[in-house]
Amino acid sequence: MRRFDDEDLTGAEFRECDLSRARLVGVVMQDAEIDGLVTNLVVNGVEVMPYVEAELDRRHPVRLLIRSHEPVDLREAWRQLRDDWTTTTERVRCMPKNSEHHGVDGEWSMVETLRHLVFVHDSWFRRCVLGVTEPFTAMGLGPPFVMDQEESELDPFARPSLDEVLAVRNRQASDVEAWLAEVTLDQLARTAPVPDDDRWPPYAKGRTVRQCLRTVLDEEWAHHGFCKRDLDKLSRQDSS
Repeated sequence: MRRFDDEDLTGAEFRECDLSRARLVGVVMQDAEIDGLVTNLVVNGVEVMPYVEAELDRRHPVRLLIRSHEPVDLREAWRQLRDDWTTTTERVRCMPKNSEHHGVDGEWSMVETLRHLVFVHDSWFRRCVLGVTEPFTAMGLGPPFVMDQEESELDPFARPSLDEVLAVRNRQASDVEAWLAEVTLDQLARTAPVPDDDRWPPYAKGRTVRQCLRTVLDEEWAHHGFCKRDLDKLSRQDSS
């Protein structure tokens, strides 16, 4: 375990770090931001995540639909998520040229975010929900350790336009919509038909179809929020 005593970490950035069981004692923390998979977070003796989750649900009711086990709710969740992306796409088209390719604070640009969701669809819907073993879409964008694998089917040098990525996204969305239109409660509860190979994602075996689908919906919601946040920052920069 690494220990930091009397360190000045002002302005430090922790990216893709595992901080499980970290303890921050006697610290000064002002104007800090935490984005990630956070559970069981205790601040000054108070477990704060139930409050955070309740506030997120209040601000974003679609999260309640995403967690539902009812097909009708999942269909509505998908519709709302797609509508949100449509609105954001229309917004970026009205922004200065190439805004869709500009990242903020080291984060993915909008196009890169959408490419990641192409990868998420291939991974968690096509492979895990449908059990299909087709190659990954080359323009998809996975985590760095996936992109660095020599046997990866992803193209690390891909530079697609917004319209090229949206064309793939629309085809993928049609597949999800067609599947959701027919899926039953029993089908959602079944063990996901994850192909028996060593390809991504390695930790999906044993999950239910519902759990794999939720990963897709959670990723859609979370990354739309990140994208909208960064477009807000870009807009403020452009107006200053």
